[in-house]
Amino acid sequence: MEKKQYRLEMKNISKQFGGIRALDHVSVEVKPGEIHALIGENGAGKSTLIKILSGAYTKDEGTIQIDGERVNIASPLDAKNLGIAVIYQEFMLAPDLSVAENIFIDRLSDKGKLINWKKLNSEAKERLESLGFGNISPQKKVGNLSVAHQQIVEICKCLTHNARILILDEPTAVLTVAEIGKLFGLIRLLKQEGVSIIFVSHHMNEIFELCDSFTVMKDGCLVGCGKVDEVSQGELVQMMIGRELTQMYPQRGAKLGEVVLKVEGLNVKGRVKNVSFEVRSGEVLGFSGLVGSGRTELMRAVFGADKKDSGKVTLLGEEVDFKEPKHAVEKGLGYLSENRKSLGLLVNQSIRINTTMSSLEKVKKGCFINHKKEKEYVKGLLSQMSTKYGSMEDDVSSLSGGNQQKISFAKWMSADCKCIVFDEPTRGVDVGAKVEIYEIINSLAKQGVAVIIISSEMTEIIGMCDRALIMAQGRITGELDKDFLNEDTIIKLAMEG
Repeated sequence: MEKKQYRLEMKNISKQFGGIRALDHVSVEVKPGEIHALIGENGAGKSTLIKILSGAYTKDEGTIQIDGERVNIASPLDAKNLGIAVIYQEFMLAPDLSVAENIFIDRLSDKGKLINWKKLNSEAKERLESLGFGNISPQKKVGNLSVAHQQIVEICKCLTHNARILILDEPTAVLTVAEIGKLFGLIRLLKQEGVSIIFVSHHMNEIFELCDSFTVMKDGCLVGCGKVDEVSQGELVQMMIGRELTQMYPQRGAKLGEVVLKVEGLNVKGRVKNVSFEVRSGEVLGFSGLVGSGRTELMRAVFGADKKDSGKVTLLGEEVDFKEPKHAVEKGLGYLSENRKSLGLLVNQSIRINTTMSSLEKVKKGCFINHKKEKEYVKGLLSQMSTKYGSMEDDVSSLSGGNQQKISFAKWMSADCKCIVFDEPTRGVDVGAKVEIYEIINSLAKQGVAVIIISSEMTEIIGMCDRALIMAQGRITGELDKDFLNEDTIIKLAMEG
């Protein structure tokens, strides 16, 4: 029998939502045992295409073939039965159940019989060992696992259904460097076993390290496809954003003013140890370090989101001790969380509400909100940030990741903060949106705002910051001025402590 060349063929797929054409005759082809990168800016149509393949959406036009046979995917169950599995950024796991229960969640017992726990745990152990993760206990509660191990459980669960096509949506977004290395090892193992993998990532280095082929999308259209080893990073970026990316980071030209925020001897039990620093008006101060180094814990304690054990915080010359974040905001300190969906935004509320919820005084008339004034204000602010949205009454959840992040930024820009902490400001954001976010940060600094950036991307720290502090195990292990910021020095200091 003739071997089929492609495992997956999506031909001329189109999808429309109301008057918006989300996909316009997009085609994707993936071979067996191939790692295929799906690339594009936020809002390019990648998620819509994936949801059609997974059965969450139905296509308006086009055909889908698997191993040469035309198929109809009308529901997630259809996709699962065809061997299609998606690992989203938000895992579909039950945190209060064990690893084994999650892996075999839809077939815990045979034909309604009592669960054979010994057999269930044994089979889960075998599955995990076959993937090289036999160190994960099948009896451990999933909610107690690291994010990386939760991801492995999710993949293992999908593979128990004999998945032939595995889609990984930004799988490295919350992983450490070591965890990413292990994940890539697993992906390569699955490739050897003939699984076709669609890899969605905004990180160019990951695409060039891991992927065999690529498809680039922009504004719901296919703009390029081919083999990864036949293109340069610059060519891929140009396809994505429709222009050459000659300057990733804006020129700083910092004009520093007075000290806005000063922290002295701050301690948070077991997480932050005797940390002192200051940031000036117009300065962009970076905090670098490995995941778990204490950067976020430090800033949450300063902001009043977590309790500090000791230490002194001075804001605009006044000693403060914030017990709640709202008190910090009232004094001019803002904090954009690294987790925008659960801590930074009300995703099931409107774009309008999210944009003005930290600055209602600006749109009030007496005791009531002036909705006409509010809408004009939101429209102007989001226009400045090139935010793409349908109606400002749409829920934030309807937006792409990059545009959700812009709403997070808009919320703090409208609050007229004197100092803002941006925790992982470009996580899960495409290259084009990153450039726009960097311009926003630079603009805030030019206006005299003191800016703090926490980032796991060393290139971001090097490109954006006037000065950086490196943390390890809750302590500051080094301070580097812009002229001395480089990856080797940052890594060395991040490994100390």
